[in-house]
Amino acid sequence: MSAPEPDSAVPASSGESASRTLLVTFVVCLVCSVVVAGAAVLLRPIQESNQKADLIGNVIAVSGLLKEGLTEEQALKRIDARMIELATGDEVEGIDPNTFNIVKAGKDPEISTTLTRQEDVAQIRREPRYLPVYRIVGDNGDLKRLILPVYGYGLWSTMYGFLAFEADLRTVQGLRFYQHAETPGLGGEVDNPKWRAQWTGKVLFDDHWKVQVEVTKAEIDSSTPEAQHQVDALAGATITSRGVENLLKFWLSDKGYGPYLAHLRHERS
Repeated sequence: MSAPEPDSAVPASSGESASRTLLVTFVVCLVCSVVVAGAAVLLRPIQESNQKADLIGNVIAVSGLLKEGLTEEQALKRIDARMIELATGDEVEGIDPNTFNIVKAGKDPEISTTLTRQEDVAQIRREPRYLPVYRIVGDNGDLKRLILPVYGYGLWSTMYGFLAFEADLRTVQGLRFYQHAETPGLGGEVDNPKWRAQWTGKVLFDDHWKVQVEVTKAEIDSSTPEAQHQVDALAGATITSRGVENLLKFWLSDKGYGPYLAHLRHERS
């Protein structure tokens, strides 16, 4: 009768197997989290630089300078960025308009104020005390155009963009949104060049400097005086269209850039 073979491998219990699985899972998760966190930290300066470049690119695009045959580098030299205090319309020193983050400022209680429901036409909840403005200047430094950051809620998201005025401070050179999450093919058509082109030449103030703008589903009669203030609504995107109208009404009012625009009009009178 042969002797029993020695037990060279004792199978692990189910408890030990589960512990090892959990340990391996934990180690893998820990390593992955460290890698992801490290990548986020390392890439943050690059992301911020890209965001800044994209922002300036949109300012240049809405300015109309590229249509005049200028390169981006030449156009950039014509843009004079300044910071203003919204409540007074005064220019402020000590804040860099090129690094100012509008999204963060709107959430910071130290440099923003809460809006009442009646005031909050654009549905932004809080308004920054300061915002940058971009003046397009001629060779002698005179104001040719003015670009204002504007934003407000559409259907699904806050839409961030720029509104460019001609030198008269009432006629639109362009309107361009650079960040939103509206429905593609519907509210997302705020990006459509054909819809954006409708804004060029529209007048957003009446003769008494009262805001006049309407994004309408009704057919626009070009023979009427009201037509200069009207733009066709986006097809199938009533709420987004209304959001665009409301955000313009807010930012052009005394709660927005009204005091600053009044200063500029006084300087030019």
